[in-house]
Amino acid sequence: MNASGRSSGSEAEIAASLEAEVDEAIATCGGDVRAALRATLIANAYLDAEVEQLTEAMSTGFARGRMPPQRLKIRV
Repeated sequence: MNASGRSSGSEAEIAASLEAEVDEAIATCGGDVRAALRATLIANAYLDAEVEQLTEAMSTGFARGRMPPQRLKIRV
């Protein structure tokens, strides 16, 4: 299940789903927790860079009135 699938449901269901995703990530890395964490950090850095690029590419005219100025530079 992905992050959007966690947006609804009870806290117990959300916790169970998150645990299943953690187990899947560890299994994907052959049971190596450090490798799973490393892969997660690399993916997060990639997504952070992508958000930064998209934020810079968004015209200020498009964002005017829709987002406060401090939100134009998102930090995830």
